[in-house]
Amino acid sequence: MPESEAVAVYRRFRRVFGDASVRSPSARKRREQKAGSSPFQPGRDPHALGNVMDSLTSRMGWTSSLSQAELMAAWTTIAGEETAVHSSPVGIEDGLLTVECESTAWATQLRLMRVEITTRIAERFPDAGIRSIRFQGPNAPSWKRGPRSIPGRGPRDTYG
Repeated sequence: MPESEAVAVYRRFRRVFGDASVRSPSARKRREQKAGSSPFQPGRDPHALGNVMDSLTSRMGWTSSLSQAELMAAWTTIAGEETAVHSSPVGIEDGLLTVECESTAWATQLRLMRVEITTRIAERFPDAGIRSIRFQGPNAPSWKRGPRSIPGRGPRDTYG
């Protein structure tokens, strides 16, 4: 008479989880390997948190994004205290850092300092992937639309 499913399950559990002396030698070895590692074995030494985070970020591909975020946060040290008061980084897209300036005069001054700032960024944040910087003046309203607009030079540098 064939045994019931419950009896078959019981015998399997007894064979897998039962007495260690009843199990085969290969099953005992597998069971011992799964038990976990014991202390003082190689690879059990604690690691510094910084090293673990570095390996995690490089494995996940976050190195460039984190470097770009760090660059945005460190704008004061890159551009200098006085310059950072009058400018702020807006974003990074495809290796282009966009910096918004308080006035067109500050944007022009920073354009003259572009090489120096780009060099500082390349030295301190090589993983950020910044290839160029765009300095833009303040956002001013446009009077080029509407029923009463006429072609012409416009207000020029009214806001800077």
